[in-house]
Amino acid sequence: MNLTPEQIAAAQKANLETLSGLTNQALQSIEKLIELNMHIAKQSLGESMTNAKKALEVKDIQQLLAHQAETVQPMAEKIMAYSRHLYELAHDTQASFTKSAEKEFQAGQKKVNALVEDWTKNAPAGSDAAVQAMKQAIASASNVFETSQKAVKHAVEVAQTNLSGAADTAFKAASTASKAATKKK
Repeated sequence: MNLTPEQIAAAQKANLETLSGLTNQALQSIEKLIELNMHIAKQSLGESMTNAKKALEVKDIQQLLAHQAETVQPMAEKIMAYSRHLYELAHDTQASFTKSAEKEFQAGQKKVNALVEDWTKNAPAGSDAAVQAMKQAIASASNVFETSQKAVKHAVEVAQTNLSGAADTAFKAASTASKAATKKK
């Protein structure tokens, strides 16, 4: 069971294509993150200038407290929206990488199965037990991978649910605080 130079070259080419695909996925995610941060920076700069101008127009402490209360609610909402965007970006990137890993695992599994089948055709008589043990080991490895993937997907879903719950709680708390500050006017 020797590998030919053509098989080695094909494997190297496939690995290079996989690396290129993962690199492109990572760069796309980085690009989306930069776009999001630039959008937030531009928006924040404009709002900061508007808030600073309003703060300079304040005549007494009551107006200052009212101004602060007016800025807290939108800021909390924007922080929550930004957090959600970041989470979605991370989730999409992780899903993309997971899909690539699953694809590579399946391709590798097919190659291993083909090698085992090739090997069993040329196996000496009486090696049936070894062949069955090898096939069982491959099947077990496949089952472990599938179980791990299911566990990871479940953990991501639980984390997403918890993050959504925490975000909603934080948003409600900020809203309540803003309303309480507005009532003190």
